[in-house]
Amino acid sequence: MSERLEDIAVQMVAGGRGLLAADESTSTIKKRFDTINLESTETSRRDYREMLFRSDEAMKKYISGVILFEETLYQKAADGTPFVDIIRAAGSIPGIKVDTGAKPMAKFPGETITEGLDGLGERLAKYYEAGARFAKWRGVIAISSSLPTRGSVRANAQALARYAALCQEAKIVPIVEPECLMDGKPGDHNIDRCAEVTESTLQIVFEELAEARVSLEGMILKPNMVIDGKNARKASVAEVAERTVQVLKRTVPSAVPGIAFLSGGQTTEEATAHLSAINGFDLPWLVTFSYGRALQDSALKAWNGKPENVAAGQREFTHRAEMNSLAAKGSWKKDLEQAA
Repeated sequence: MSERLEDIAVQMVAGGRGLLAADESTSTIKKRFDTINLESTETSRRDYREMLFRSDEAMKKYISGVILFEETLYQKAADGTPFVDIIRAAGSIPGIKVDTGAKPMAKFPGETITEGLDGLGERLAKYYEAGARFAKWRGVIAISSSLPTRGSVRANAQALARYAALCQEAKIVPIVEPECLMDGKPGDHNIDRCAEVTESTLQIVFEELAEARVSLEGMILKPNMVIDGKNARKASVAEVAERTVQVLKRTVPSAVPGIAFLSGGQTTEEATAHLSAINGFDLPWLVTFSYGRALQDSALKAWNGKPENVAAGQREFTHRAEMNSLAAKGSWKKDLEQAA
């Protein structure tokens, strides 16, 4: 595999393949496991991730890279094989979530700043040695009638840019993720408000990336789609696609090789339908998915924490990965949704 940032970035988004976001923190994976009444332990987390990573068809055909949590980057399968080796053997690229979470931002009520820059350079060197070739950092932007403030957007954009520069120095491709929250509170904004906030946020993010001398050719953007709030969903699939493309064309330079959307605030099928509709437009970038719940939910339920259900969980994961791969090519249809 090429070690050039530009080549890795293209490999992450090309050919209808996309990213599996398996970077849930220990607290987040516990919430997921609570839905199937499974205790979150190092062993149960290992077994769940192994079920996904050993889904050969999904990993080889549809998944270009896997975003890992630090625990998972160093974890081994039940037979002692490092997860990183399993991912690589499938032709997929190991990646790593490097931020330490969004924390309340002093003097900015209702807004957050993502932390994790302290010591990041040293951590990235260790992650590279462990096999990671890309990283992810999420900046969280609240949406309401009065939020976000320009100060919070600027602070998060500066953090994203500093992170991205450190990644590129460490020979790691940065995924830049400014997420304008669809499912935040109150979640009653309309699509016009989302478009306004997303456009201004992306403008500021790319200003800060330029100031930090980040190479656009060696990064991936992970934005939200332009969609109304989770508690005010009215926009059609066609409208979401049109408004999203409009905002991206106004803000994202064509030098960026690829866009991998997050699925926040959408149902599993919505995320797939919207991605396919977006790929129906003439776009200057490769556009794919970087989904967590939208790839995993049905697989988690089918697996249900039981060894005898591993094959069922893998079938569900493979089906969702295939549906989103079709969407990344603009060829998904609703009548394909019935799992085999």
